[in-house]
Amino acid sequence: MSISASLVKELREKTGAGMLDCKKALEQTNGDIDKAIDYLREKGLASAAKKSGRIASEGLVEAYIHGGRIGVIIEVNSETDFVAKNAEFKEFVKDMAMQVAATNPQVVSREQLTEQEIAHEREIQTNKVLNEGKPAHVAEKIVEGRMEKYFEQVCLLDQAFIKDPSVKVKDLLAQKISKIGENLVIRRFVRYEVGEGLEKKEENFAEEVAKQIKA
Repeated sequence: MSISASLVKELREKTGAGMLDCKKALEQTNGDIDKAIDYLREKGLASAAKKSGRIASEGLVEAYIHGGRIGVIIEVNSETDFVAKNAEFKEFVKDMAMQVAATNPQVVSREQLTEQEIAHEREIQTNKVLNEGKPAHVAEKIVEGRMEKYFEQVCLLDQAFIKDPSVKVKDLLAQKISKIGENLVIRRFVRYEVGEGLEKKEENFAEEVAKQIKA
């Protein structure tokens, strides 16, 4: 069913959840606002949104090394030092470091992408769709779908959680906020990979075998 903007606004005012989350909740509950509120609470999004405006200046910096070839340093903030020492919070920070190592996102959230970066990617996807000969009336929807895939690739919060692909990182974060009871923020990360950015020597496999035979 079609969800009106006024209904989304009403749900947002009642729960403090994000506009997109409210719209999805209403779609999942056929516009029943009471059921939508329950849906958001079950997802941990209602209470999490109310906490999201609170300052988080404590937390942890976690370092993770994978196989001696990939290294990640990530900072996740909490409101208090007490929560920073919480075992579940520590596990979450470690999971996020592993997530970055495995998926190589470029930014924490899509808000950190510049307008130029988004416009450039949209132009590429639009041209690709046109080159594929897709009908004009479906081209826009296809581009939007591919842009979402792009965000899932480069934005940490939009990615599927590596330990449970049915859950996105942003939803997992919201669940942790709701359960722990404090605002939590994935602030920044840096990822290193051996040889990244360097020109790597490539040899023909047949030539390599020939050299070994002659040796």
